[in-house]
Amino acid sequence: QVQLVESGGGLVQAGGSLRLSCAASARTFSSLTLGWFRQASGKEREFVAAISWSGGNTYYADSMKGRFTISRDNAKNTVYLQMNSLKLEDTAVYYCAATYGALRYYRSNYDYWGQGTQVTVSS
Repeated sequence: QVQLVESGGGLVQAGGSLRLSCAASARTFSSLTLGWFRQASGKEREFVAAISWSGGNTYYADSMKGRFTISRDNAKNTVYLQMNSLKLEDTAVYYCAATYGALRYYRSNYDYWGQGTQVTVSS
């Protein structure tokens, strides 16, 4: 069983930065592929970024490339999402997700989900 707890969300002005964290309770954290998804009000949950078990491979949604960075610290059982140059359209609930499978961007590939953390970008 894997439990995920996100933190770091909040209110930020457009152009600002936030770093989200996701702490996992999993004895085999270093075997997990980890991802971030987000869901804006009234919209479908969408892929943001994912990172392989070793951290050696990452994948981003096109609209996040160059602005967001996913990383992990296997010693701390934590995955991060550094978000820079935030835009109004980045406002959403951000979810951490995990799978013992391969690096993928489909929501259905992830078996474990956190409760989400709200990110609000203001003008």
